[in-house]
Amino acid sequence: MANAHPPVVIAQGIGQITRSFLREVGSVFWFIAQTFEEMFERIQQGRVPFRAASFFRHTARAGVDSVPLVGLVSFFLGLTMALLTGYQLQRFGTERLIPGLVAITFTRELGPLITGIMLAARIGAAFTAELGTMQVSEEVEAIEAMGIGPLRFLVAPRMLALFLLMPCLSTVSNIAAIGASSLISKAYFSIAFPYFLDLVKDALLIRDIITGILKSFLFGLLIGAIACYRGLTVKGGAAGVGTSTTSSVVTAITVVIGFDTLYNIVYTVFFPT
Repeated sequence: MANAHPPVVIAQGIGQITRSFLREVGSVFWFIAQTFEEMFERIQQGRVPFRAASFFRHTARAGVDSVPLVGLVSFFLGLTMALLTGYQLQRFGTERLIPGLVAITFTRELGPLITGIMLAARIGAAFTAELGTMQVSEEVEAIEAMGIGPLRFLVAPRMLALFLLMPCLSTVSNIAAIGASSLISKAYFSIAFPYFLDLVKDALLIRDIITGILKSFLFGLLIGAIACYRGLTVKGGAAGVGTSTTSSVVTAITVVIGFDTLYNIVYTVFFPT
């Protein structure tokens, strides 16, 4: 049958992949909606949805502990970008474009994107492994048996921590990259720091900053939701935890890049520069 009708078999395979993909997308968005629904129900009852100590513990892990990594990687990327683009621009006598180029690129694009990728690998993997271990050891079922909603108790503080801390970390990334490019501009292209700042201010627009912030919020929500969803749907014991952790990182990075591309397409269509 497969040899007689290869186009049909190929179409069936594509259909199954598409159906599985759409099912996963729907499950993740349902997961996000259910989490916020449990939180709002708790708030309507006049009670806090989760413990403040749990939320601040996760914000410290996702935010404060990630600052050195995000800052260091962005610093080196800013150095490399300023150096490589500077030599090309210098051939045409336009090296004064370096500050604006780096500032706009990181503020609108690379800052949120690089930060999202690093958080997906560092924090997303940790969240998936933690919740996956709780799932296979039946701790999640014990929480449900006590009448506690696992989504608001386990997922909400983690997801909100990433959602709220992503813009802060993206700002750290932008500052580190711009600072690194100012060093290169001074050392290799004789652009003094005050003049460098003037060029950055002239090049950056408010909508560039807003675009980066909106992307950061979106990426933080998606990374947190995917990491927690993978953790709470672990199957197969300890081996399943490892598989879900790997799947969480790969899925989160792919989704971040995919949504970044989609965001840029929509932004360019509706707000052409």
